[in-house]
Amino acid sequence: MPDDHQLPNWNRPLRQADPAIKALFTGYLVVIGIGLCMAFAQIMLTHGMADGEFGLSVDDIVYSYYGNREGSLLESKLQGSMKLMADEQVRSQLIKWVREGSPRDEWDSHIAKLVNENCIRCHSVVPGIPDFRTYEGIAVVTQIDEGATIPTLARVSHIHLFGIAFIFFFVCLIFSMATGIPSWIKVTAIALPYLFLTIDIFTWWATKWIPAFAYLQMVAGFGYSAASAFMILTSLYQMWVPAVRK
Repeated sequence: MPDDHQLPNWNRPLRQADPAIKALFTGYLVVIGIGLCMAFAQIMLTHGMADGEFGLSVDDIVYSYYGNREGSLLESKLQGSMKLMADEQVRSQLIKWVREGSPRDEWDSHIAKLVNENCIRCHSVVPGIPDFRTYEGIAVVTQIDEGATIPTLARVSHIHLFGIAFIFFFVCLIFSMATGIPSWIKVTAIALPYLFLTIDIFTWWATKWIPAFAYLQMVAGFGYSAASAFMILTSLYQMWVPAVRK
């Protein structure tokens, strides 16, 4: 058993932390930082393509949660987040079929073949998304696009609330050991991610019925991202950049 003096001291400020603690905290913060960047990239490639153009906008959020009620969900996806999953000719044929009322005889004659060649690799085995192996399965998404469903919102909400709150806890705990920061700034920085996360999830549900809440959702997403980046960068700075002595 190691002697007590060999054990790391968890009560020290970040600048004075034991090397082993610094290594532990640094590894965690770096991986979480990369994870946040990957999450942003994923948002840009899914929600950010909802209106068919790269880059996250209010329209992307509205289409994702409220829906594009001028057409079907399948058409919205083919012109948005699924645009890169099939070539222009295939997408045009599928959209034309949907606009003509998605007739069963055309499904049997050639649309099913197009779907099998371009969509089945995901729309048959991935839980939570429609199964396109049958006409009945794809018919669900040829109706008017009303955005995210209530079961989907409930499932994604609880995953985000539990998972992201757990991530924030350790980021905030490490940041709480930083020194030289006014108390009100530290408290605010620690509280903001939880506040903005709660607002973000709330606006998912609110935008489902009132599209104007999409603006608040953008503010909330930026808010907890900025607060997290501030805490991560501050913690890393204090652990590895020597303090300037006057």
